[in-house]
Amino acid sequence: MAKATKKQALGRGLSALLKDPNNDIQNATDKNADKVVGNIVELDLDNIDVNPFQPRTSFNEETLRELASSIRELGVIQPITVRKMAFDKYQLVSGERRFRASKLVGNTTIPAYIRIANDQESLEMALVENIQRQDLDPIEIALSYQRLIDEINLTQEEMSERVGKNRSTIANYLRLLKLDPIVQTGMRDGFLSMGHGRALININDNGDQLDIYEKIIADKLSVRQTEALVKNYHNTTEIATPAQDETPKFIKKGVKDFAEYFGAKVDVKVAKNGRGKITIPFSSEEDFNRIKKLINSAK
Repeated sequence: MAKATKKQALGRGLSALLKDPNNDIQNATDKNADKVVGNIVELDLDNIDVNPFQPRTSFNEETLRELASSIRELGVIQPITVRKMAFDKYQLVSGERRFRASKLVGNTTIPAYIRIANDQESLEMALVENIQRQDLDPIEIALSYQRLIDEINLTQEEMSERVGKNRSTIANYLRLLKLDPIVQTGMRDGFLSMGHGRALININDNGDQLDIYEKIIADKLSVRQTEALVKNYHNTTEIATPAQDETPKFIKKGVKDFAEYFGAKVDVKVAKNGRGKITIPFSSEEDFNRIKKLINSAK
């Protein structure tokens, strides 16, 4: 306890140093900069602005309240990181949830690490720090990677080194941004996992992609079931029709209904005498049982 009190007192002492106009530290080479930069300093919450480069745009209210309750009981265990903007003015680099939760419980100060960085460095630090978080959804992570490419001009190889992820992992996240915006929203809202999204990427037609997305939601399909559904979509052949597209209208309509019901492109062959054959493909025992269940439920 004595050690923690001493550390807190040190932070408050450094805070007083920063409030002295004669010690306005702007660069790492300034006098007393070594006493502040990299150390934990107790800063006034009112003197800290949120980071405009923050890639996260939404915060779960329930988890924020839980964090606020923890801060009320135990204090801020992990300091936030800020960069110095002007005399006694700072901007968040990372730790916005801790910043918001501290305000929520009525705290007036917060422990912080001070960095001196330009806008580009601040953006990179914020993006990389957020990518490392465990509670970001896949689309938020993908958008952070894309911003590192667009605004910091990092290659996938350079990102791999900065965030400690394989290049293939980064590529898989970036591919999620090719999904229809409705599907991306579904992932951000937690209706789909990254596994579902990776399966749906393989559907190029947006209309078909949305149809399968709706089926995943309606039938609560697992990732494996979704992968089987997408595989069926690609493996089934086009509907066989007589020359000059003389397929009767009732068959055309029926084929569409079958495809929607079974979640696969059903193959229909029609002979000149009007007789035909319907083929329903399946990719695994699990998929076969799914189709069987659908047929039995229609009896």
